Amino acid sequence: MSVFIKHPRDFFAGLMYASVGIGAIVMAQEYNMGTSVRMGPGYFPTLLGGFLTLIGVISMIRSFLHAGETIGAFCWKEIALVLGSVVLFGVLARGAGLAPSLMLMVLVSAWASDRFKLGTALALAVVSSVFSALVFVKGLGLPFAIVGPWFGM
Repeated sequence: MSVFIKHPRDFFAGLMYASVGIGAIVMAQEYNMGTSVRMGPGYFPTLLGGFLTLIGVISMIRSFLHAGETIGAFCWKEIALVLGSVVLFGVLARGAGLAPSLMLMVLVSAWASDRFKLGTALALAVVSSVFSALVFVKGLGLPFAIVGPWFGM
């Protein structure tokens, strides 16, 4: 690590924000910007990318000025569980339905925590599934099956 970087977490977080922001700006260049009164499809991604880049640059500048803690060990198990739960949701959503696949996603991703408790995770999974079904399927009318064809519904 460089002697000049006093807060590695801020530096790398800022680098990540700036990279995503610049990527959004570059991808939005293919779309019409429009004006602030009549926004085109490239307006919002460019604006959001600019703000994200600005936050990233500020964070990287701060990392040179304020001391902070170093970056610890990389948590591979936790990353695999959280990303795996999202992939699992994507694979199961059509066949199992929104509620069962969301419940499984919440349970698997909660398992990544050091403070995992099955009862709390189950309660969160049920509440998240009910809330999502009410908001997205019933409220917004999105074409998701709450319980999918794998369960005979």
